[in-house]
Amino acid sequence: MENKSLLNQILFCTFVILFLLYILFPFLWQFMTSIKPPEQLFSIPPRWIPDRIFTGYYLSVFTKRPFLVYLKNSLIVASATTFLSLFVSSFAAYAIARLKFRGKALILALVLSVSMFPGISIISPLFLFLKKINLLNTHLGLILTYTTFTIPLSLWILTSFFREIPFELEESAKVDGATPMQAFLKIIFPLAAPGMFTTAILTFIAAWNEFLFALVFNTKDLMRTVPVGIAMFPGEHELPWGDIAAASVVVTVPLIVMVLIFQKRIISGLTAGAVKG
Repeated sequence: MENKSLLNQILFCTFVILFLLYILFPFLWQFMTSIKPPEQLFSIPPRWIPDRIFTGYYLSVFTKRPFLVYLKNSLIVASATTFLSLFVSSFAAYAIARLKFRGKALILALVLSVSMFPGISIISPLFLFLKKINLLNTHLGLILTYTTFTIPLSLWILTSFFREIPFELEESAKVDGATPMQAFLKIIFPLAAPGMFTTAILTFIAAWNEFLFALVFNTKDLMRTVPVGIAMFPGEHELPWGDIAAASVVVTVPLIVMVLIFQKRIISGLTAGAVKG
């Protein structure tokens, strides 16, 4: 039995290591590409580990291109989208989770089904709408369109969190004279802070990585977000793999660090409401 248990552990550890290598390989390859000297970028057979570390691509990204502008645009749009989504979905999730009215499950299902539409299917009417109200090539235009897929995500997660908070706490606050809004702001909202935090991280990542809407709605170079800006690096007769790899690393590392730091909160947010008791 001990030999069998040891064999199972070895097989499990081997599987986990291989799985992690499979998941991390694209990022590791991009990182290695970003520090390879130019003469080794297209070498055949490919060089897995460069002979020397070359940092010229990172300098090129920030000196030859408006990469800081792309970062600023992405930060503004992702942060504002996160705030707006949390503001709207927190009140909606509270109503669905705590108030008694017919059709709550149907409303939640409809909201979630909206987010299942592929972006390409709604991009034409959104483009015409933004053009009509003069919001093309603006931060606000992207923020409004990003909420079409971030609010359903936020609403679904926050509803699960609000359902986990005991109703007795809210009832006690009402007995003490608190209005429903006061009970929400002073009792429910602080207790749901972990869920709000988790939702904010997931919403921010989704808005930060969005590509299709940003590509179509913001065509001016100085209004592009990071994903679109990196996609526009190749020229007519140039394919700067080194610059693309360096920019990808710069953009991805902060997200990886944030997820590693707050992974427990993210997991708790995704599994909230899964177990009753």
